[in-house]
Amino acid sequence: MTERVDFYILKSATPKQRWTFACRLTEKAYLRDLKVVLLGDTPAEIEAIDALLWTFSERSFVPHDVHRGRPAVAAAAGPAAQTATAAGSAAAVQLTQDLDSVGSADLLVNMSMRLPARLDRFARVAEIIDADDERRRLGRERFKVYRELKVAVETHQLDDAAGA
Repeated sequence: MTERVDFYILKSATPKQRWTFACRLTEKAYLRDLKVVLLGDTPAEIEAIDALLWTFSERSFVPHDVHRGRPAVAAAAGPAAQTATAAGSAAAVQLTQDLDSVGSADLLVNMSMRLPARLDRFARVAEIIDADDERRRLGRERFKVYRELKVAVETHQLDDAAGA
């Protein structure tokens, strides 16, 4: 059951600011031994976050796996992919566009513009909202849904240089 949703509201509308904040938040959770799933909208967004997890800080290392699709898609790729999918991922941080391709986690970092399915698999959710008008509008809609679901919601207004 999802215990809490935190909305992190950024003043910037640049995707890189949103992605960098997601990396900092993910690193903080990883260092606390939490399992994390980052949900993105597009392959390009997942690739950008994947690259940033290696480079956003000179002092950090956040081991992670990228899941590019549903397990059935990976299984069609061959025996090695079937074995990796069946065994699950060893990394505590998972990046995906499709929550069906990953298991449950302590924290879901929602970088997508949609309400995540099957919220009960995540103890906490972090919604990162930048200043883009459409992202703000969709974020407000998700905020209302979380409230209707009786999930505790916290909002954090951040400046452009905010860390997690």
